Amino acid sequence: MKKVLTIAGSDSGGGAGIQADLKTMTMNGVFAMSAVTALTAQNTTGVQGIFEVTPEFLAQQLDSVFTDLRPDAVKIGMVSSAPLIETIAERLTFYRAEKIVVDPVMVATSGARLIAAEAVETLTRRLFPLAALLTPNVPEAEALWGGRIASAAEMERAAREIGEKFSCAVLLKGGHAVNDANDLLFSGGELRWFYGRRIDNPNTHGTGCTLSSAIAANLAKGFDMTEAVARAKEYISGALGAMLDLGAGSGPMAHNFALTGRFAEEAR
Repeated sequence: MKKVLTIAGSDSGGGAGIQADLKTMTMNGVFAMSAVTALTAQNTTGVQGIFEVTPEFLAQQLDSVFTDLRPDAVKIGMVSSAPLIETIAERLTFYRAEKIVVDPVMVATSGARLIAAEAVETLTRRLFPLAALLTPNVPEAEALWGGRIASAAEMERAAREIGEKFSCAVLLKGGHAVNDANDLLFSGGELRWFYGRRIDNPNTHGTGCTLSSAIAANLAKGFDMTEAVARAKEYISGALGAMLDLGAGSGPMAHNFALTGRFAEEAR
């Protein structure tokens, strides 16, 4: 079985972060491991608190994984401070980690900021050059590109220029902000659209974590970038389409939708 490491924050509500990553990776047929960057007090309505681990302890987690269960791919999610980013970059470089997917988590679905402003520069300078793939949403891509994205043409310009700047593939997620469910992949100098139908499901907490984790799982299993993205997008579309509701006052977690039934079996 292939192994995938997620480096991200914990979500106490179980809908995003490490919890989403582990569930998604498991359902996509790989052995999931984790290095926690921060604990959050969080649910589907917002982030109530963040408690970071120390850089030294994060390094210990990474050393423990790489010296015993070397990952076939790595997914990086929420990292909220520059010292933690530096630690991740140093350890991944030391171990020559491969197939790194970076989800540049800057803002939660609820609008809460999840990364210090000064850490963004460190993120782009130290982690992005190690990435095989970046998976920004439109607001994150706007921050990285330095311009407003309001059309498909602007998505294409932004994805290409971000990818060329950091010498990696870029999956720019359109979302409802621009074009509903159509995502754009820039890889190997080529642009490819992944079209999806709009699913009228308001419960989208954790979808970014789920998508990037599914991509990392498929890269670990040996699929090329285009196929890994296609399989991951099919997985999350099936998850959203299941329309599971976990109860009043909180939205269901996208990655939980496909834990049972035909779609989960096919994902393996």
